[in-house]
Amino acid sequence: QVQVVESGGGLVQPGGSLRLSCAASGSIFTLYLIEWYRQAPGKQREWVATLSGSGSTYYDDSVKGRFTISRGNAKNTVYLQMNSLKPEDTATYFCKMSRSSSVYWGQGTQVTVSS
Repeated sequence: QVQVVESGGGLVQPGGSLRLSCAASGSIFTLYLIEWYRQAPGKQREWVATLSGSGSTYYDDSVKGRFTISRGNAKNTVYLQMNSLKPEDTATYFCKMSRSSSVYWGQGTQVTVSS
């Protein structure tokens, strides 16, 4: 059974930075498509970024140039570096792992951008 755990959320001022972590047990990250999503209160969950097994990265236009998804030195960790944060980035951030018909979600980590 794959377990996905996000961490690193918190309260940050506009313009600040946070690094989210996504750690998984029970599998090897490189075999999976890793994605970050976010959900703000009262809104639908939306896609943020993708890291493919081959290392290709993709970003939503709203975060392009500010967020970076990467694989950590630890084999089963993926990061989302978030810079130049804006109040509209406030949301719960979720990590999703998928491979064929297998999909795993974490419980999410809260990011609040406010002065």
